[in-house]
Amino acid sequence: MSEPRSAPTVGQVVLGRRLQDLRERAGLKREEAAKVLRVAPATIRRMETAEVALKIPYVQLLLKAYGIGDEETDRFIELAEEANKPGWWQRFHDILPDWFSMYVSLEGAASLIRTYEPHFVPGLLQTEEYARSVMVSGALGQTRAADIERHVALRMERQSLLTRDNAPRFWVIMDETVLRRPVGGPEVMRGQLDRLLEAAELPHVTIQLAEFATGHHPGTYGPFVLFRFAVPELPDMVYSEYLTGAVYLDARPEVDTHLEVMDRMAAQAATARRTKEILADLREEL
Repeated sequence: MSEPRSAPTVGQVVLGRRLQDLRERAGLKREEAAKVLRVAPATIRRMETAEVALKIPYVQLLLKAYGIGDEETDRFIELAEEANKPGWWQRFHDILPDWFSMYVSLEGAASLIRTYEPHFVPGLLQTEEYARSVMVSGALGQTRAADIERHVALRMERQSLLTRDNAPRFWVIMDETVLRRPVGGPEVMRGQLDRLLEAAELPHVTIQLAEFATGHHPGTYGPFVLFRFAVPELPDMVYSEYLTGAVYLDARPEVDTHLEVMDRMAAQAATARRTKEILADLREEL
């Protein structure tokens, strides 16, 4: 049986979808593919949905059954071996819940990340002091000092995403509440506002503020993140978090609804230029 692991890498998700596509093109049902491996059909499903790691001997047998040539098989196996390598974030497995491991993997592979945040500055833009203050308050259910520091270290390492050569476009909409509710005191908030002003100057980062004066908007129900990927095997995906977990949505109607809401909020919120002015004014007030 294939080896389970805490959360799939994006590479495993992509290759699982490719395996499914190759099987369907070969005209085989999961039950027929399972007979090739002498396993239950559920094993084929778990491989295709990236619920288990890709066991190389299994992949080789399946590709042969699907009529794939030697050259393409060699390339697929090379990709599978690379995809099976643990992601950098798995060093934090002691404090990283399974449901968030997938998020970090998707975040690193996305070409576009759009996020709506009504409560806190998004993690990719938090200062170390702000992040620590959020976690000390118990917002993530953490109380042990050592665990809090591990969470802060993970969050800071995630932020290298925005400074790498192929950085994704990062588009943020925050409620004014995020900046009006103090976190960690005036000094921490001043540092956080400075960080937001610096990030707003990056060519691939857009920050908009949903001001109180504009009234109610369609995203008020809760935070969510939209991911878009360069690889065709991965559809647009929505991440929605709650107190003890999260859901990942990739059904087209659900994604389209969230995209429409995000677009409507972007049209209603202060422009990126106006948001910079607001951030500077708030910085002066502290």
